[in-house]
Amino acid sequence: MKLTLRRVKPADAAAIAEQLGDPDVFGGTLQLPFASEEMWAQRIAGMNPPQPGSNEMVLAAVLDGQPVGLAGLHPVGPSVRRRHAMGLGITVAKPNQGQGVGQALMTALLDYADNWAQVLRIELTVYHDNQRAIRLYERHGFGPEGRLKAYALRNGAYEDVVTMARLHPRQPLLGASAD
Repeated sequence: MKLTLRRVKPADAAAIAEQLGDPDVFGGTLQLPFASEEMWAQRIAGMNPPQPGSNEMVLAAVLDGQPVGLAGLHPVGPSVRRRHAMGLGITVAKPNQGQGVGQALMTALLDYADNWAQVLRIELTVYHDNQRAIRLYERHGFGPEGRLKAYALRNGAYEDVVTMARLHPRQPLLGASAD
């Protein structure tokens, strides 16, 4: 059983819909129940191939030919003044949680952001009680920036989220040759 990472592709839609159909998985995200394979196929097709000039990246973690995790860096919006920032989302199938899948996805996305995609800031929201995810983010340099009260409806109750962010660990500077 070897875990591999690759760009997500439309053929992954069924596995992603199944993964996000699990209440133990979608309950930790802002996704809705009853994930649709068709919706995911359309969404993935819209990302492949990437639009010219886009630094968006969505990776699938594949184990035995089956996607078991999904993580992406997404533009935070169209504003020119926010091009340096990306939003992060990640999900791992319940049976594969705690097995290094999230760790592998985070490592790959952060390498991409830091070394290839000109990303200075990565930001995310996480439910306040998702300690496993918060620990993963902290291990990768994310820190809390605030708590948003009653941010999202989850299982009939409005829940708080923690906002977290990470700045590039070696913020790019102009070299001496640029003088």
